[in-house]
Amino acid sequence: MKYYLIAGEASGDLHASHLMQSLSNEDAQAEFRFFGGDMMAAVGGTLVKHYRELAYMGFVPVLLHLPTILRNMKMCKQDIREWKPDVVILVDYPGFNLSIAKFVKAEGICPVHYYISPKIWAWKEYRIKNIKRDVDELFSILPFEVDFFEGKHHFPIHYVGNPTASEVKAFLENAATGNDDFLNRNKLSATKPMIAILCGSRRQEIKDNLPAMLQAAALYLDNYQIVVAGAPGIDHDYYAQFIKDYPVKVLTQGQTYQLLYNAHAALVTSGTATLETALFRVPQVVCYETPLPRLIGYLRKKVLKVKYISLVNLVANDEVVKELVADRFTVGNIRRELSAVLDGPARKRMLEGYDRVASLLGNLQAPDEAARLIYKSVSV
Repeated sequence: MKYYLIAGEASGDLHASHLMQSLSNEDAQAEFRFFGGDMMAAVGGTLVKHYRELAYMGFVPVLLHLPTILRNMKMCKQDIREWKPDVVILVDYPGFNLSIAKFVKAEGICPVHYYISPKIWAWKEYRIKNIKRDVDELFSILPFEVDFFEGKHHFPIHYVGNPTASEVKAFLENAATGNDDFLNRNKLSATKPMIAILCGSRRQEIKDNLPAMLQAAALYLDNYQIVVAGAPGIDHDYYAQFIKDYPVKVLTQGQTYQLLYNAHAALVTSGTATLETALFRVPQVVCYETPLPRLIGYLRKKVLKVKYISLVNLVANDEVVKELVADRFTVGNIRRELSAVLDGPARKRMLEGYDRVASLLGNLQAPDEAARLIYKSVSV
């Protein structure tokens, strides 16, 4: 069968590539055509447009690139119409993908399946109307979404497991084998404990978060190695302007899991990194600087529909990790919370919370489960 996938950023490229591999295992005749990235291209099929030409986030960047976005959307719709796939599979990226879903459904081209459901429980809940109208099957990687979609909005959803949990588990099965090489390659000590800093994947995030994270962690340089996880596409020179005279290491991209495997504690910006850190059982402090912190702190309570921003706390429905966001983001607060998780009862409580999170995520292999359900639905 013919599968058309759309992923609009790096994380979507990763998850979609695994889904494509699982679909190939289910369907020996699978053909792929997609908007995505290098990881999807490595599985096979035709890359129509790279996500680098799609990934604009924030009001101003979207406004500035609106003509390009609209051209890409028009191209995508025309390509789907001409290729006539058996199913369109959308991967997160709701601003673009919900428009495509509306088009495919209106044209009656094929079923629309949505892998990694839009996070409308956080904001833009009104999008549930579009989902109900335009999406045939919805797949979730977060267990609490089942109650939101089915309990609150009476729309069926499949929880297929969490791919991050599967990826971390797979890494841990062989992590010890290459650990000496990782330490030697990066000139890291095997005996001095590490504090990991995961300061985001975008330049603005790094600029906003890293200086305060470094200042807070610097107090512990005598007893700990401070190691920064390098993000894809960000060169060392960009980090250097913030690191200055701090004796810390910046790892090249692709080594975050090895770093977390060795870390004693971590400072982490919000996002999937918080869940990865929890699954590696590394006590953490979630840090996220925002402009106009007092205003954002106030608006967060009024606009967001959820109590927490980190996936760890959202999954647990409890404050497992401390979230220092907006007006709570200060060097003093970061330093105090980091000190608490280096040793003592707060560290023990956090690790117990991590066990609850892992249990709630379960052991399903998300891409395999989703591929099985997609193939079963479409091949009828």
